[in-house]
Amino acid sequence: MSLGHALGRIVREYPLARLDPLPGHPLADVIRRGAADEVRAALPEAARGFLVKGSPGRGRHWAAVPWIAVFDPAVTTSATRGIYLVYLFPAHREAVHLSLAQGTVAAIRAHGPRAEAALRSGGARLRALVAGSDLPVTEITLGSEGGLPRGYEAAHIRGLTYGLADLADEARLRADLAAALGAYRSLTARVAGERPSSAGR
Repeated sequence: MSLGHALGRIVREYPLARLDPLPGHPLADVIRRGAADEVRAALPEAARGFLVKGSPGRGRHWAAVPWIAVFDPAVTTSATRGIYLVYLFPAHREAVHLSLAQGTVAAIRAHGPRAEAALRSGGARLRALVAGSDLPVTEITLGSEGGLPRGYEAAHIRGLTYGLADLADEARLRADLAAALGAYRSLTARVAGERPSSAGR
């Protein structure tokens, strides 16, 4: 299996898989392990220590939007907080977004009904710090009215969107992942560099 094949399988099979029970479903295993392993194998040498996790949902319930995320453990180890890179699979179209994103759940806990506005405001500030990156997509849609998918949309900073046909280009996928990881490292370094001056105000 390649990265493109793994991502494409999730895009194609997820809508029907959700009609079956989640526990023990083979596609859930692909998301948690097979596809996550392909993303891990595609990481450039500079990111070999990064964590990769995939989620098809929790307990007995499929997620409205499954994901496979890459975390710099110096920044975060969870999709709930911090900044991370994530593949998101929209519910309404055959596509996948590669998103440089902010933690959504922490924002919901901190801001309640104002979480989306807070995430969009934070995203605009962070987007300016990676304005010269190779990630031109500044808005994504996930085709679900659920709180988490809407949060993921608001949490998006920059990224790329692939249709099914694009996933056949393995070299492009790997080059894009490397470029996105470079933007991720650059952004988190700039954010860390801002903290002392912010604390001194």
